[in-house]
Amino acid sequence: MSNVAKQKRFESTLTFVEKYLPQTTKILDLGVPNSLSKYLCEHGFTIQNTLDQDLDLDVEIVKSSEFEAVTAFEIFEHLVNPFGVLQNIKAKKLIASVPMRLWFAPAYWSATDPYDRHFHEFEPRQFDMLLEKAGWKIVAAEKWKSYDPKAIGFRPVLRRFTDRYYIVYCERV
Repeated sequence: MSNVAKQKRFESTLTFVEKYLPQTTKILDLGVPNSLSKYLCEHGFTIQNTLDQDLDLDVEIVKSSEFEAVTAFEIFEHLVNPFGVLQNIKAKKLIASVPMRLWFAPAYWSATDPYDRHFHEFEPRQFDMLLEKAGWKIVAAEKWKSYDPKAIGFRPVLRRFTDRYYIVYCERV
């Protein structure tokens, strides 16, 4: 992903988070510390990451009642069982984003990194159903594109017209 596309995604995510979570919210972010969680911290949020737990096997951290909200940015597609994590979250608020399934690109599957693979490619309605079945009420949702305006080629052109990310704000039912 180009720096232009990454910056646009980070800005869109920050704008969405700022709409629904005050900066004083105690947030658990699923996944290891990364450039997006650092970006949110640079903009006033306090975030604790889950570090290196295998969330398919160990969901104890999400059962903690010390967090007011959980964020999950582009992680559920990497889990074999995202339902188990979603169902066990004790926080009352959730903001989650997933890359959307694209008709012109296969599911991402790294040939060199066994942890960098997508087990799921979500369409918004599939992700919505997963969230609702796990006990979440979707309050707001957005989609956005992510592309580098200088990139050329068939896929870069399609990315200008195709939503790439889906983000939701949910509350526990």
